[in-house]
Amino acid sequence: MQTVETLNEGLKRAFTLTITAKDIDAKVDVELKRLAPQMKMPGFRPGKVPANLIRKMHGPALTQDALNAAIQESVQTLVAEKQLRPAMQPSVELEDGYDLGKDAVVKVEMEVLPQVPAPAIDGIKLERLTVPVADDAVTEQLQKFADQQKKWDDAGDDYVAAMGDLVTVDFVGKTADGVAFDGGTGTDMGVELGSGRLIPGFEDQLVGVKTGDDKVLNVTFPEEYQEKSLAGQPATFDITVKSVKTAGESKIDEDLAKSLGLESLEQLTGLLKGQIEQEHNGLTRTHMKRKLLDQLAEGHDFEVPPSMVEAEFNQIWSQLQHEATHEADPEAAMAEMEGERDDYRKIAERRVRLGLLLSEIGQANGVEVSNQEMQRLLAQAAQQYPAEQRQQFMQYVQQEPMAAAQLRAPLYEDKVVDFLFEKAEITDREATREELEAAIESEDGFASGTHTHDHDNHKPKKKAAAKKAKPASDEAASDDAVTDEAPASDATDDAKPAKKAPAKKRAAPVEAETAMTESSPVAAENAEGTEAADAPVKKPRAKKAPTKTEA
Repeated sequence: MQTVETLNEGLKRAFTLTITAKDIDAKVDVELKRLAPQMKMPGFRPGKVPANLIRKMHGPALTQDALNAAIQESVQTLVAEKQLRPAMQPSVELEDGYDLGKDAVVKVEMEVLPQVPAPAIDGIKLERLTVPVADDAVTEQLQKFADQQKKWDDAGDDYVAAMGDLVTVDFVGKTADGVAFDGGTGTDMGVELGSGRLIPGFEDQLVGVKTGDDKVLNVTFPEEYQEKSLAGQPATFDITVKSVKTAGESKIDEDLAKSLGLESLEQLTGLLKGQIEQEHNGLTRTHMKRKLLDQLAEGHDFEVPPSMVEAEFNQIWSQLQHEATHEADPEAAMAEMEGERDDYRKIAERRVRLGLLLSEIGQANGVEVSNQEMQRLLAQAAQQYPAEQRQQFMQYVQQEPMAAAQLRAPLYEDKVVDFLFEKAEITDREATREELEAAIESEDGFASGTHTHDHDNHKPKKKAAAKKAKPASDEAASDDAVTDEAPASDATDDAKPAKKAPAKKRAAPVEAETAMTESSPVAAENAEGTEAADAPVKKPRAKKAPTKTEA
């Protein structure tokens, strides 16, 4: 193989590789020797078909496979010999006009990871906001459990429903002109009066009904209602009352704990206290991590691969587009996004830079994700698939370096962050949960704006995610059309696990604490000494060009 470097500019590299016809033909000979014992052909005993006859019949296909294998090996050799660290998959393209049997000229283009300056990790100072678990917070949670476990008693046919009662109804929703609309019909829906879970006016008009009553409710859908055809429009609901029940007394006692499968109220209280403490610890870590990333970003500035920034930006933009479709006015939301495009791109660049910094820190200090940890991650990710596809998914990740990198990157980043926490000078300050949450949400508490660049101080507005309303009772499911806000779809991907790893929920870009994202795992891969991912070979326009392969 002959190698000529054609571009070395910044982080961009380009090479021309010439693979001789002799080398390709040698691979064909190896393949012929492997296939000959397996070949069957009329007139010959099994395994005795002459090699020249096999070449004559299957030569083009064998040469095609040999060429693809040679390209793959050549790119891998190039990366190894030149000690390249591709930021993303290299672009590999066979030169136009190639004919089988001749020398192959391959163009390889890539962006490489920058030489990250030794990160300054000494002198990091962080404040840890700690929130003690208050007794009233535990009591509040206990009361919620008690309310969820409360019993409903039949009130009798003559009982008049009041706030706090459970009314079970059948309903048919109609537009102002009397036409039933899609999703507006339901049966045996439990409505807890006063819960505020349904559209305004629905619950209030059920006050005073009795079992067996028929009633027409007049409502107006909220302006921000998800179904645009109903948003802000008047409607009626024909209601048939199936039953009215009153709530029994909610008690925080030993029976409550036992109804939840626990031995005692003390055990339940301890579990709830531990859960609240875990939530507080998570908030504390989020705040500290954002402050840490701020300090790292402020102290380091270097060129990052545009391809990695573009990949990260596309992840952010795709998420925002998905969220915009669930806004009351998707077009206005999209227009607002467009006005903030540059800000989100700066956030993407910052994330990539932080990811490379954390990768460099991890590599320099021996941070690794163990095989045991990786297997645990793999098993957890597989749970997102149906049982019959989990094994297929696990095999896919084990065979695809990029898929494994996507899975490994978040844990690797967290381990680097933990290492930095151990190195940092940390002071503790007690705070309330409200103060901690406010610090996380504040401009100063978010790790998207570095102080190195003034333009980063402007951050896009927070995008509010659509809420999903719950049924009024576990006994009966409500219909979306009568909830205060229609649930947002999850926009799931139908791709099979062998094609795509499961989608992960991501925080809105302006709130995210992650620097090394799933879309840019190569930094983590190189930090742990893993080979760069294989790059797809683009088809040349030549008539006899090879099919698209992985090289």
